Amino acid sequence: MGRLTVVTVVSLWVVPILIMVNWFVRDPYMDEIFHIPQAQHYCRGDFWTWDPMITTPPGLYYLSLAYVASLFPAMWFAETSMTLSSICSTSIIRSTNAVVAIICSLGAIATLFRQTNIIWMLFVALDGVITCIEDSCENDSLSGSKHKIMLKDNGLQTHYMSSLTSSGLRKRRMHSYNGQESTSEGISSPHNSPGFLDEILDVTFKLWSLKWELSIAFFPFALVLLAFVAFVIWNGSIVLGAKDAHAVSLHFAQMLYFGLCSVAALVPVHLEQAASLFQSFRMHKIIRSSQLMVALLFGFFAVHFFSIAHPYLLADNRHYTFYIWRRVIQVHWTTKYLLIPLYIYSWFSIVSILRKNQRTIWVFSYVVATALVLVPAPLIEFRYYTIPFYLLVLHSPIPKICNLRLIWSLYVVVNIFTMYLFLFQPFHWAHEPGVQRFIW
Repeated sequence: MGRLTVVTVVSLWVVPILIMVNWFVRDPYMDEIFHIPQAQHYCRGDFWTWDPMITTPPGLYYLSLAYVASLFPAMWFAETSMTLSSICSTSIIRSTNAVVAIICSLGAIATLFRQTNIIWMLFVALDGVITCIEDSCENDSLSGSKHKIMLKDNGLQTHYMSSLTSSGLRKRRMHSYNGQESTSEGISSPHNSPGFLDEILDVTFKLWSLKWELSIAFFPFALVLLAFVAFVIWNGSIVLGAKDAHAVSLHFAQMLYFGLCSVAALVPVHLEQAASLFQSFRMHKIIRSSQLMVALLFGFFAVHFFSIAHPYLLADNRHYTFYIWRRVIQVHWTTKYLLIPLYIYSWFSIVSILRKNQRTIWVFSYVVATALVLVPAPLIEFRYYTIPFYLLVLHSPIPKICNLRLIWSLYVVVNIFTMYLFLFQPFHWAHEPGVQRFIW
């Protein structure tokens, strides 16, 4: 699918939704009561006023200002009395989201604003490092004689290294869905498939041999990381405002919720995965049983000791998570424990699918990055799951067209239902004036 086609498809649903939202919801709603006035301050040239309830840095407001400024010449000619400040209406500022969505669909930029995205930046950097190492080994241009001499000096050039280079370690896992595990480059064979420790050692040695080349290539990532560390030290927290409501916590149950939500969103793929996962348990009973026991133990401790009910979650009935918490997880004191096997199966299935396409070290890095993003967050929100879920989708092969259509249909139905509730089923709270609307 060409970029122009993608832009057209995105525009066909983004623009109508923007028009409907602006028609039915004319005033700022929910978090917009903080963000839109802040953007309007910037439109007036007031860059010193800051709402203490805003938790994110001001990048989005600068982007909105640039977007509004680009519209100003045409609007000024249409109405000569118009000023830049008067253009910054609720509808215009909202349209920034639509414009960014369309621009991002070109694949030219990826706009990320959340502070926790620093973790995903590091994950992408690590993935890039591994890819560079693999490419350099494939070409034998950077890791030739120097790499061998270094290994000899350390007394580590053993049969282990020769088996790594002869195996499929340098390549991404390729998988053919013909009902059996792929055997390309010997990846699936337990006799020549390198272990996790082997992969770590291999990457470490090659990383050292390519340290200067990689340092230059990934220097911009290091600058962003240093800037983030400086911000946290200066601010005393990863969020700017409302620090008490966004305090870092140990919310290990978030990982379990994410696993189950991700499997539910890709249910056709994971249903196909069930048979191969069951077969793997039959072939490796002792190892898999040990892993299962450890996972169940972790799930119990995460649910019992590290499950957090944030005040926002308990008080706000405008979100799916409120009803999932009240009517599923907390419907009975035993329910949260009965869900543990489903949580564990979800993660077993996720890891199994990812390992068919990726090296073990990549899968391990993905799980760690997901944990670093989700565990510190005390509030359960689907938006926290967005980036790890997208990465999971991108690295989960969906070979059957019927599965793609089923997943697409599922997303369309859920989002149409959500937009219907938001636009046409408003309600009121007795303790707060104004119209309330259901959102994700």
